Amino acid sequence: MNTHPVNLAIRFLLEIIMLIVLSCWGWQLGSHWLAYVLAVGFPLAAATLWGVFRIPNDPKPAPVAIPGTARLLLEWILFGLAVYGLREIGRPEAGLWMAIVVIVHYAVSYDRTFVMLRNKPYTGFTGK
Repeated sequence: MNTHPVNLAIRFLLEIIMLIVLSCWGWQLGSHWLAYVLAVGFPLAAATLWGVFRIPNDPKPAPVAIPGTARLLLEWILFGLAVYGLREIGRPEAGLWMAIVVIVHYAVSYDRTFVMLRNKPYTGFTGK
């Protein structure tokens, strides 16, 4: 189910929303020039962590290979920060909805989640 186009689209949207929320949260945290730094720095740091630290072959070779459990934890922390950021910028209902969508996404992507928990490279769900 992880590779279904609808699930991939939802995952992509969640990632984009995460980056936007982190930018808005950074903007609100800072004042004057610091607002600009945090508004760019938060999503840049998240995108860098997301893109660099991956499990092998998920879906391409990993620049820095990490265990599946560490990758899963990284994803949950970044999405959790976005949910918390929504709360901090005054949108707790949006944060709740984002948390629900993230949880449902990981439940629907059970094949990838189980592979990550077993700490093996993702090669697609074969049913074996």
